[in-house]
Amino acid sequence: MTATRPPPFFIADNRGLDFLNSIAVPVDTKVEWLSSGEDLLAWMKQAELVPADALNAFRKNALPGELDAIAAQARALRDWFKPFVYKHMGKSLEPNAARQLGPLNQLLTRDDEFGQIAVRDRLYRLEHGHAGQKSSVSGLVWRRQRRWQSPESLLLPLARSLADLVCNEDFTCVKACEGPECTLLFVDRTRGRARRWCSMSICGNRAKQAAHRKRTQQARKRPK
Repeated sequence: MTATRPPPFFIADNRGLDFLNSIAVPVDTKVEWLSSGEDLLAWMKQAELVPADALNAFRKNALPGELDAIAAQARALRDWFKPFVYKHMGKSLEPNAARQLGPLNQLLTRDDEFGQIAVRDRLYRLEHGHAGQKSSVSGLVWRRQRRWQSPESLLLPLARSLADLVCNEDFTCVKACEGPECTLLFVDRTRGRARRWCSMSICGNRAKQAAHRKRTQQARKRPK
């Protein structure tokens, strides 16, 4: 991983959009966070899409160049899907949009996902119980798991995140940052759908500074 490269952005409030944001121009220069197999493993760890033990197993057992090839496939999936989001964001997804997603459905057919009954987190049960009373929430929970049989399976949680995006998100709330050079996408969950920036500390602050400079310049030009 490049030492001077900033950490990846997880600001979209949706893992599918976070994946699309794995290449972006957050300030002035395009940054690629999936340039190699090691990059892909690091990004997926931070995205919490793959268990650490599975990532370590791939890192240890993959053939030379195998993970780099998977990273290239991940980039191709991302770059194929991003125009779909730009085309449809800001408006409701119509059923006929499914016709454009055939390659994604084809990738999803490879999935070897299954579910398991597991013990629900105790803190969750306490938070959802009544004060002084035992929680009525079941102590058991259904958890999805996946058989990580080959490096190609790393593509499946990425594909699933994109499927979740188109099936479970309101595309009228999907936006692109209004920063002049920024390409980051996000879901606007604010009241009144007023979010404009990927981050107030980056593009929002730059916009404020630009507005301040403009007001200052205009004030200087006013006749005294």
